[in-house]
Amino acid sequence: MPPVLPTPDARLVSEFERFLKRPPYPCVGAKSALAKGQIEYMTGRDIRSGWNDLPIIKGLQRFAAGYRQSPRMFQSFVVIFEGPLSMKEEAFETALWARAQSLHDKDVWMGSRYDARVSPDPGDDDFGLSFGGEAFFIVGLHPRASRKARRFRRPALVFNLHDQFERLRASGKYEGMRSKILQRDRNWSGSINPMLAVHGTISEARQYSGRAVDEDWSCPFQPRIGAGT
Repeated sequence: MPPVLPTPDARLVSEFERFLKRPPYPCVGAKSALAKGQIEYMTGRDIRSGWNDLPIIKGLQRFAAGYRQSPRMFQSFVVIFEGPLSMKEEAFETALWARAQSLHDKDVWMGSRYDARVSPDPGDDDFGLSFGGEAFFIVGLHPRASRKARRFRRPALVFNLHDQFERLRASGKYEGMRSKILQRDRNWSGSINPMLAVHGTISEARQYSGRAVDEDWSCPFQPRIGAGT
């Protein structure tokens, strides 16, 4: 039987959905997932703490298995944390990678294989995180983000499936959708996020936190023995 997971805090979910519903919000994929009722939520205490990591990884594993059974487009797994309500971008980035590392460690310990379609090495251009055997891309949100599209009043991690991007590419819809998102982001924020890049051109690890990082930035993620096997 699938694990019984805690019920998400309805108050935090409502806050997040109001954030996505704002007319200028640029990510049309997120808006589609919301409109279709295809966002799965979990809520936690503090993004700096590992308190909720075990139920989160179980939720991600279940989400991955459900997607394989029914690969509908525009599905997301969102974890919203109560706080802290004020973190500098560097502190949020540190917390994001601490959670990613902890979730990865638990995923490997629980027997999941790393999705062979992405690399576990954060320095590789084809890097991606893998949970429950499916590759994911993380979008980090928090109150002090420099980009409007990432400036949610609570820390949150949005897990998007790589397979959905690949399906959009295969159907010829990816570039059109990406261009629309970039233009909406420019209209709202006055510029395009300088960290955005097509998967396979630079490591996507640079994009997760939303902070503009230097060329010599080094990702702290360490794939464990057994990842990719």
